[in-house]
Amino acid sequence: MSIFFISEIGINHNGDLSLAKELIKLAHDCGSDAVKFQKRDIDSVYTQEFLNSPRQSPWGDTQRDQKLGLEFGENEYQEIDKFCKELSIEWFASCWDKKSQEFMSRFNSRFNKIASPMIVCKEFLEMVAAEKKHTFISTGMTNLRTIDQAVKIFEKNNCSFELMHCVSTYPAKNEDINLEVIKTLKSRYSCEVGYSGHESGVAVSCGAAAYNISSLERHITLDRSMYGSDQSASLEPSGLRFLIGAIRNIEMAKGDGIKRFSSEEEKISIKLRQHLNYNI
Repeated sequence: MSIFFISEIGINHNGDLSLAKELIKLAHDCGSDAVKFQKRDIDSVYTQEFLNSPRQSPWGDTQRDQKLGLEFGENEYQEIDKFCKELSIEWFASCWDKKSQEFMSRFNSRFNKIASPMIVCKEFLEMVAAEKKHTFISTGMTNLRTIDQAVKIFEKNNCSFELMHCVSTYPAKNEDINLEVIKTLKSRYSCEVGYSGHESGVAVSCGAAAYNISSLERHITLDRSMYGSDQSASLEPSGLRFLIGAIRNIEMAKGDGIKRFSSEEEKISIKLRQHLNYNI
């Protein structure tokens, strides 16, 4: 089975629909299977005290101005839905609250995503699982007991899912990523396991592809120097193109584990062993 590659746009569109479309087009042209956004109802996610606190941004002088500036509404998501259908690329969103999940449910996306912050919220997990859409569940900032709880909820609701190994630091340090956890999750839950990477570069994600992961998600951007908290852990166009090409080559090279002496090798062996007297 081919690794399902998700290009996460998240909030890297910076509230600009034209930029969002550029990122969707980039993801499509590089061979991504899907793009993913993030959706928040800011009054549900943040306290009023926090939203009223100062923050300089392109949209104003408070946290509310900045958070609202990064959110798309009905009109923008209708345009995104239309654009993705024209390109034949899947799209969906990770929601950070119940209102946002209700909002996104009006679109006919095939998938849901549980962002790592939301995996601890039983009520939200029940709501998503009840939709019966295949769900990617990120496991950053968790222990196995928390993951146990999430898996039980999705199994109880007969909702297909896969876990995604994730380390929720931006960018994540290579020494903290611990790809062996992919094996742990597969063994403990007997389910498909993907990888949601927040590291710099592509080497670790290439390594994850060799662990028989089912999906791979990376943030994308046009330029890591752009405004935004996720930009530094995102892949620019050249990196995205390289990574997707690399994981497709890794998939091809993994093979089936059966040791063979191919006809091509046999021809080479005649040349390289001509000085030997052997019978194997």
